[in-house]
Amino acid sequence: MKKGIFVLASLSLLLAFGSAAFAQPNSKSVVTITIDDFDKIGSQDLPMWEHGKWVRTSWNWAFQASRFVAEGYPVMQTFEAIPNSLRVLRTSEEKPTVLGLKTKFNRKGDNWFELYPTKDDKPFEIPLEGTVTHFDFWVWGAHYLYFLDMLVRDADGTVHILPAGNLAFDGWRNVIVKVPGYIRQHSRLRSGPAKMTFVGFRVTTDPAEYVDDFMVYFDDIKYTTYTLSNIFDGYELQDADFGDGSNESSSGSSGEEK
Repeated sequence: MKKGIFVLASLSLLLAFGSAAFAQPNSKSVVTITIDDFDKIGSQDLPMWEHGKWVRTSWNWAFQASRFVAEGYPVMQTFEAIPNSLRVLRTSEEKPTVLGLKTKFNRKGDNWFELYPTKDDKPFEIPLEGTVTHFDFWVWGAHYLYFLDMLVRDADGTVHILPAGNLAFDGWRNVIVKVPGYIRQHSRLRSGPAKMTFVGFRVTTDPAEYVDDFMVYFDDIKYTTYTLSNIFDGYELQDADFGDGSNESSSGSSGEEK
């Protein structure tokens, strides 16, 4: 009798878990999305979900530096180049390019400069789809003891610094930066920020390191994400237009004033 009860209980648990597995979507649908490979600056054409529909957008890149930067620096330019590890995987016939920056400072100390996306000549924070687990990019070091950070803004509006190591190495290196679990990537409120955003890169000099001739290059910036982690049944209704003028999508509607 006890054996029969045990079998029935096991069967019930199996059916319960099986029903749950079939009823729920796969929240770990993992994809890798390229932010920029720098082959065509300003024409990334990345699809993004905004205000209840998919739109395509592009951006450029800009920089800023701390107060002791030498006049005329930083200098930003693209160059025909590619890390060797990426060359064998390339299928496009277009010439590969990377983004380079050169900078000088007038004195040693706590100097820094930042590289960030822009759109319409204004800083543009790139919305990140799903729940991001890590960033993956290539950076070229000149063996200076400078420190590289990634900047992201969470769904509460706070900017977080993600350390990406130092640049005290020669040539290309693949860098992977994990996103800590404590960073809120989705707002619990419908009116809150929908996604975490990529703000940019920051490079900081070691106070004792030389600052007279520094170069750095970037290529193939991407991130890995669980795309379905924040999708639920009826997700599209959170951007529905009730005609009260609170949605950007309703800005073009007409009506009489009362």
